[in-house]
Amino acid sequence: MAMKTMEHMTREHVPESHKWDLTDLFETRDDWETELQAVEGNLTTVTSYKGKVGESGRVLLECLEAKEALLQRLMLVATYASLEQSVDNTNTMSQQDASRADEVTSLVNAALSFVEKEILSLSEETIDQFVEDEEGLQTFQKYLTDLFERKPHTLGGETERVLASFGSLFTAPYTIYNRGKLSDMQFEPFTDEDGNERPLSFTSYVGKYSSSSSRVVRRNAYDSFIRTLKQYENTFAATYAAQVNHEVTTARLRNYDSVTDMLLQPQQVTKEMYHNQLDVIQKELAPHMRKYANLKKRVLRLDKVEFADLKAPLDPDFRMETSYEEASETVRDALKVMGPEYSNMIDKALSEGWVDHADNIGKSTGAFCSSPYGIHPYILMTWPDTMRGAFTLAHELGHAGHFYFAGKNQTMTNTRPSRYFIEAPSTMNEMLLGNHLLSNTKDERTRRWVILQLLGTYYHNFVTHLLEGELQRRVYNLVEEGEPLTASVLSEQKGDVLKQFWGDSVEIDEGARLTWMHQPHYYMGLYPYTYSAGLTVSTIVSQMILDEGKPVIDRWMEVLKAGGTMKPLELVKMADVDMSKPDPIRQAVAYVGTLVDELEGSYQQ
Repeated sequence: MAMKTMEHMTREHVPESHKWDLTDLFETRDDWETELQAVEGNLTTVTSYKGKVGESGRVLLECLEAKEALLQRLMLVATYASLEQSVDNTNTMSQQDASRADEVTSLVNAALSFVEKEILSLSEETIDQFVEDEEGLQTFQKYLTDLFERKPHTLGGETERVLASFGSLFTAPYTIYNRGKLSDMQFEPFTDEDGNERPLSFTSYVGKYSSSSSRVVRRNAYDSFIRTLKQYENTFAATYAAQVNHEVTTARLRNYDSVTDMLLQPQQVTKEMYHNQLDVIQKELAPHMRKYANLKKRVLRLDKVEFADLKAPLDPDFRMETSYEEASETVRDALKVMGPEYSNMIDKALSEGWVDHADNIGKSTGAFCSSPYGIHPYILMTWPDTMRGAFTLAHELGHAGHFYFAGKNQTMTNTRPSRYFIEAPSTMNEMLLGNHLLSNTKDERTRRWVILQLLGTYYHNFVTHLLEGELQRRVYNLVEEGEPLTASVLSEQKGDVLKQFWGDSVEIDEGARLTWMHQPHYYMGLYPYTYSAGLTVSTIVSQMILDEGKPVIDRWMEVLKAGGTMKPLELVKMADVDMSKPDPIRQAVAYVGTLVDELEGSYQQ
């Protein structure tokens, strides 16, 4: 039989309708270039206050406003370069522009580091008096309070300036990881069950082939994927080790008790809250997920559940294939429950070039939402041709809505809440989409499919990212105890994490042990575990919406608009959830158990 080869598009061949519109940031690259140079040239709008910050409340306010204005411009410059690179990591000009933006960002941060140092040289009583005297400073009240909480860990002025100037060097591990993963890695094509040779990329494996209904496609793609990962394991281990060693060294320099204390401080989360997420979910979710894996083994008639089978569709003959346009309408309908203000934002996002859903060579894997203050959010994803993509789109629109409304109601300084809360608005939209689909079908197979999508969301946040968080917890402990971080250590630890969670229900092979190479989240501090915190909150609040309706929605809209004006516990309490206790986590895990039980019951009828 003749073998067919399916081509993977380059960026230049992507239809415009599949791309986002970056002209809202800058009309042309020349305009970006001009502003990049202007931002650097306008440093004096802030540095002119050097040595004067503590003169009066008025001077402090003027300095903070000037700093915010310059940082807002810098954000637009950096965002444009980052977004251009993210859609085609093979484009050398985009790589160069992103590097230049990083360099200017480091330069600006170093030049402006004096502001916080001079503020911290003042007493809290003086700051309180300034705020009382100068009404405009009340906008910066939380920023100032948070700043003084970090005071015991702030170093000398010159030291802080030097550290700030190393910004692009300190982010190098993340840059190297992405360049290696998206630009250098070349995956061998694999053969499907019909003898067709299929091209493989990081994006296509993660977004498409890992969840294929075909066992041959799934496992052959996995084998090719792992062969290439294996070639890079030592390089990526050294890259990750550089990231962790930098964090551990910084924590010691700043006199934190541990690197965990340092990374949790900006999240404004207690260690108890952090450990609750990791401990409760691993212990109480494992039995439910093992039951799910055993169900998959039985229904799919697998001799064993390999790691490559974990995302296999449980009903492989039932596919809800859909176009991006059709799925967008479904998402629109599902989110109407949030009211006209939110729906208007969704309409803008889907019709005014906020979303890039193309599938092309060099595009960053996964999905994200970038939210430059003063413009509007941008969403990157790769459309998978199935309704699963609707859940990804709804998720990223949740991020977009969060920062759209926060940006409309807060200054840039007060826009971003703790990372601990970030994933709540996004997963909320997934819950609302799931509820919408369930309430609009009586077909048993469709209902089963929707439950599987919801379980996919929980798998992503309560399993994949949570177990990343567990690996991080182990890695930081090992490095602080002096253990060298090598590829074998990382693979051994990851394998043990997976084995403890899945038990004998899933075979943990060499490829499974290499999953520490999959995600960029390890380069973002204690980010992975926060996915589970956000989903815990959205699970509880989405159930409240079903039970109580509009009053809960009104509270949630106020939470979104509050942005970063509160600490996460206070923010979540606005939505009537108390995350200082493990009870909401247990309640959310129990809900996952009901989904697995319903799914199992549907196969026994």
